[in-house]
Amino acid sequence: MKTYLLAGFGGALAGLLLTTQLAGPLIAQEASKNASVYEQLELFGNVFERVRQDYVEQADDRELIEAAINGMLTSLDPHSSFLSSDDYADMQTQTRGSFGGLGIEVSMEEGLVKVIAPMDGTPAAEAGVLAGDFITHVNGESLMSLTLDEAVDKMRGPVGSDITITILRQGETEPFDLTMTRDTIRLTVVRTRTEGGAIVLRVTTFNDETLSTLETELAKAVEEAGGIDRITGFVLDLRNNPGGLLDQAISVSDAFLDKGEIVSTRGRHEEDTERWNAEAGDLAQGKPMVVLINGGSASASEIVAGALQDQRRAIVVGERSFGKGSVQTVMPVTADSAIRLTTARYYTPSGRSIQALGISPDIVVAQPRAQLGPQTAETEEEDANTPRSASSFNRSEADLRGALNNDSITDDQKRQIEAEMEAAEASAALREEDYQLAYAVDILKGLSAVAYDADQVPAAAKPAVTGEGSGTGGAPVSELAPEAGGTDAAPVEAAPAAPAAEGEDAPEPRPATE
Repeated sequence: MKTYLLAGFGGALAGLLLTTQLAGPLIAQEASKNASVYEQLELFGNVFERVRQDYVEQADDRELIEAAINGMLTSLDPHSSFLSSDDYADMQTQTRGSFGGLGIEVSMEEGLVKVIAPMDGTPAAEAGVLAGDFITHVNGESLMSLTLDEAVDKMRGPVGSDITITILRQGETEPFDLTMTRDTIRLTVVRTRTEGGAIVLRVTTFNDETLSTLETELAKAVEEAGGIDRITGFVLDLRNNPGGLLDQAISVSDAFLDKGEIVSTRGRHEEDTERWNAEAGDLAQGKPMVVLINGGSASASEIVAGALQDQRRAIVVGERSFGKGSVQTVMPVTADSAIRLTTARYYTPSGRSIQALGISPDIVVAQPRAQLGPQTAETEEEDANTPRSASSFNRSEADLRGALNNDSITDDQKRQIEAEMEAAEASAALREEDYQLAYAVDILKGLSAVAYDADQVPAAAKPAVTGEGSGTGGAPVSELAPEAGGTDAAPVEAAPAAPAAEGEDAPEPRPATE
């Protein structure tokens, strides 16, 4: 019996020693890590007290702490920041439809205020501010060394007051001034018009009103055109749309898709992954679609363009988009302040992250840049042959200081993306040599992008049947063709959706793609 007891005691003791040997270092490591954190917090407290006591002027405690918090967040990436009570109120106002100012979406790059996109119908857009412009001065005062919030405050003022901003623009050899009048910015989130049988849907931002306004305006445009059968297709214009709310981007994508994945977001932990799938119902009723994008199309705009492109529901035309593939969540931290924190990257249905890469259009079409001031024949010829500036002004997410890397793709995948973009740019260059041939190539690319198949066209609708001498007696095409409504797209099958996100009424932090 003593032998068994001794053996049992020895085993227990060995197990205890083994556990201590394994757990001891882990516990010590965690304790050391916590001690380091506390030491750093103590350092912050010491510096804070030194500033309070010895700074040349009396400093406001709250401003010091808020500046320290903002510095911590802005060091992470260009889109994380602290929202003071005023900033938080402004953000809530902007996502609800109206606010005062010039009407530009801006970011900070290399100490300069950079225009992501001017908003349609605003003082900035009417004065000629373009995406990619740098604002160096306001009313003659330099914005260098100011924070983004401080620079924005300089541009704010009473409605009706004049403001002069100094612009640095690619293609211009020197800065120039633009004068405009501050106004209350009432966002017209969706505008429609009809061009050549196609309905153009101009979406300027993604706020609380975007989907409902889109549905209303689209229905009104279809009715004014004489019904869906009279429509050749839809153009969804997302150029210079800087983004907005994630849920609105998902809803707008869903409005044109019958099924398939729209977007997925992946956070730091695997359990943070969420997927959103489309539900049946297509506002365009299967009609062909084209999405227009450019370098000012960012965030939520890229989600919509990527979803419709990957699901082969639309042809994407224009220029490479901004490349902001991260999601920010606004988290209240007090009753009147919050933090905007990058919490996830988003991925298009094919699984690609566009962070710092952007959406590459199926057909590259560069818009001629607007010319400032009168042009003579001599200056036009000179501008055509020589660049007006040797400077390069990049305007993408990848160029922002501290931007997140796109480590979700392999080198081979990145090379493939770059090769596809080069091929599209080569096709664009072909227009200079043989525009008709380039147009034919672009049509084929477009048909391929929406999964067009010639076998889907009924024999009665083909020119060989309906044309002269085809044996139909010259019957009108409309009598032989099938009922109008367009061909259905062939969306990619998606994985099952994750549990639904919190509803609008829930007081949880709301993700945004600003």
